Amino acid sequence: MQTLIKPGLIGTLACVLLLAVYFSVLTLVSGWEFTLTQFTMYWYFIVTLAVGFGVQIGLYTHLRRITSHTDASGKVVTVSGATSTGSMIACCAHYLTNVLPVLGATGVVALVAQYQTQLFWVGLAFNLAGVVYVGNKAVQASRHMALMEGH
Repeated sequence: MQTLIKPGLIGTLACVLLLAVYFSVLTLVSGWEFTLTQFTMYWYFIVTLAVGFGVQIGLYTHLRRITSHTDASGKVVTVSGATSTGSMIACCAHYLTNVLPVLGATGVVALVAQYQTQLFWVGLAFNLAGVVYVGNKAVQASRHMALMEGH
């Protein structure tokens, strides 16, 4: 149980950090009231993405703790975390047109805004894949370590 406390804490911190990034970026772009409105509309996606990312980080921390070898798990966590963050921020990216009209980003931002729900689902799929992958690696490593201790 004690070995899971630190990974659990680190995973919780990662979840909170991801939510802080979401709130910070949206507030900087569109203001606090808009951020709260968007969070109210999409909280179930945003919270699920953040929790999934936190779970991945917690599992990865646990995996690193029980084994000394490195594999592709870190890459999966990185890709999934970036996708989760991007999906959460993309929900309101069309409001960047207020800030960046000079760059001609209007078309790209409008496209992202049009597919914001689909982007959330893509983020959730990456999140789930990351949790399954890293979780599987953690279970395999735990079994391996248990066998090693038994010899």
